Amino acid sequence: MSVRILIIASLPTRLFASLCLSALLAAATIDAARAEPVQIPGFWDPNTVIERPELAGQGTILFLTDDSFPPLHFAGLDRIPTGFSVELARAACERLQLSCTIQSRRFDTLLDALHNQQGDAIAAAIPISPELRQKFSVTAPYFRNPGRFITRRNPSTSEIDALKMEGKTIGVVNRTVHMEFIKTFFPKATRVSFPDLSAAETALKDGKVDYVFADGLNLSLWIGGAASQDCCSFAGGPYLDSRFFGEGIGFVFRPTDDTLRRAFDYALYQLWKEGKYAELYLRFFPVSPY
Repeated sequence: MSVRILIIASLPTRLFASLCLSALLAAATIDAARAEPVQIPGFWDPNTVIERPELAGQGTILFLTDDSFPPLHFAGLDRIPTGFSVELARAACERLQLSCTIQSRRFDTLLDALHNQQGDAIAAAIPISPELRQKFSVTAPYFRNPGRFITRRNPSTSEIDALKMEGKTIGVVNRTVHMEFIKTFFPKATRVSFPDLSAAETALKDGKVDYVFADGLNLSLWIGGAASQDCCSFAGGPYLDSRFFGEGIGFVFRPTDDTLRRAFDYALYQLWKEGKYAELYLRFFPVSPY
């Protein structure tokens, strides 16, 4: 399996979800090894200098997460929290030589729990936004979910050119940012709306549309899973316009703990430079959303 670094600026039961994800990641790893190179994103300027702040006397840090959003955060086979966000938090703590623990809570309670000092940081897919920054301190993003095209495996449809999409059909989920993006930037294509992503993916597999455009994370899991029957692959590059797809996710801290936030910004940058970020990314994203 070859790797390329790309530098760019609730489930039925938790245990069942963990078992399914483990099987999916194992199968997708084999498929990815046979198929295309894994694109690893990088959200840091390699020429940037980030200083490590002094953390003398820092006690154990309690990270809060949720256990129902694989592959970013979920309950492992031993019911211990894991996932890309969780393992990245653990690696950052090790890089900073800090003692850290991870605790799972329901996703919609995480910010209130942090505010009420029931934890010290959050490692979960809470979107970075101006509203979040008004109340909390957030690291630079360590993951962004791009918009992506997928198509049936055919070299003639693997390249995306907005000027050459006339007569092409693009499946999109109705009333989503992905629908608005296609309306804005691919006006010559024929949009076919679907009530959910599964219906759009099935239509693509059955040859009823030429492309599907949706969030790269969900599409990558479908491409690498059994449901796709190895029919399809990504086409074109990732789309990261923050007006449509947001600013990504980072570790979240209380505003009074900004020194701690700066320390984790430092750690994330070091993990990326030293290759640990890539190691974890390959573990949890055998089919890269990028």
